[in-house]
Amino acid sequence: MPKIVDHDERRLELVDATWRIIARQGMEGATMREIALEAGFANGALKPYFPTKDTLLEFAFSHVFNRTNRRIAEVTGGRSGLDALQAFCLEVLPLDEERINEARIVIPFWQKAVTDPGKAEIHRQSMEEWVDTIRRYLAEARNSGDVRAAVDDSLLARQLLNMLLGAQIEAALAPPGQADFGHDAQLDGYLALLRC
Repeated sequence: MPKIVDHDERRLELVDATWRIIARQGMEGATMREIALEAGFANGALKPYFPTKDTLLEFAFSHVFNRTNRRIAEVTGGRSGLDALQAFCLEVLPLDEERINEARIVIPFWQKAVTDPGKAEIHRQSMEEWVDTIRRYLAEARNSGDVRAAVDDSLLARQLLNMLLGAQIEAALAPPGQADFGHDAQLDGYLALLRC
């Protein structure tokens, strides 16, 4: 009887192996051979799932983004305004080793997106989704009187997103084992500036 393979599970195993290698050796160390070895597969077993390292990187970025969005949905459920905004940001910020490793996946994707219009579009759509969410939380905060009325939501949303992405870069480039950058305190300070 042939073995039944869960293809979605196999893809996630390969993405997890990719994360581990990138965390240890950087993007250059994440060869298809090393990824297969780390996942416990034969080298040729990757081809049906990810014909190239590029397709694996694209899937890994989408997986990180979707995983972050699931965490965001869990922590923002039933919240609104600045409370929801803070919860959103705390899930994006690299506050632990898992989220620092996620940033280590995202940064090589950005590098590829500089010269690949398809990847640039995936990134643009993902970030626009986050900007829209941030704007919604800011509008809720304004409507409840928690944020000053003269503030431009679009400008603030992009400013905050840039702060979050910059924090990911800082954490991804830090020496191994360093995980406390004061990002949560920086977020508190930023949100304090918005309050009435």
